Amino acid sequence: MKKDFLQIIVEDKKHEIASAKQRLPERLLREKALITQKRRSFLKKLIQPGPSGVNIIAEIKRASPSKGIICPDLNPVTYAVEYEKGGAEALSVLTDGPHFMGSIHDLKSARESTTIPVLRKDFLISSYQIFESAVIGADALLLIARILDPKQLKDYLDICSELHIDALVEIHSEKDLEKATLAGAKLIGINNRNLRSFETDLDTAIRLKSLLEPDQVAVAASGISSRKEIDKMNYSGIWNFLIGESLVRAENPRDFLKSLLGGDSSENTRRT
Repeated sequence: MKKDFLQIIVEDKKHEIASAKQRLPERLLREKALITQKRRSFLKKLIQPGPSGVNIIAEIKRASPSKGIICPDLNPVTYAVEYEKGGAEALSVLTDGPHFMGSIHDLKSARESTTIPVLRKDFLISSYQIFESAVIGADALLLIARILDPKQLKDYLDICSELHIDALVEIHSEKDLEKATLAGAKLIGINNRNLRSFETDLDTAIRLKSLLEPDQVAVAASGISSRKEIDKMNYSGIWNFLIGESLVRAENPRDFLKSLLGGDSSENTRRT
């Protein structure tokens, strides 16, 4: 029987949050979160296609449960700067430590070194983590529909609205989409990867995009490594793409990003 990666990660998060609450109670964290900060609008960057017909959210990612270590010596500042120069509309930063080798420091460093919006990508299962995201300066955060019940998702979207943080609600199935829509989610991340098995199917984004409401904006994620794949999904009406592993593995992330946006740079610049 295959491991259920998502269940393992969620269980680890519960322990992580419990420890964090002992260090800093949620009441005090919420007070810090409510202090007004200037945020960069993640949603506004993605409402319309960019000059090349697409927008890319470039991800800073050292490792994953399915692929293991991808880039252990990754410098978040270097990658953030290169991504912005390469034409990324926004950044995504993994902040999970045990399974992705990320950290809150990575997000802070990336945001301080760029001018584009930064998404906190983690497994958020508590309001505590949402307040924490506001305090560390995230402009947006990821909410995974599969690991939240309908009331949680709605409550967390309400908190995000209160804190002026954009929320990307991730789905992988029709059931997830129904939950996201009922909660009022507008920015929908369609994950081609099944987070339970970590198997990937690019047709997932195309299938689910056809079911979105007219006012919902799609972001395709996982398994995207070429302009050809982007064009296929773009033809179905998707213009936003969150890309991590293929960018991190590239010998020249900036040039590879430009090639994904339709530039002349070679796509064959990845590490083996």
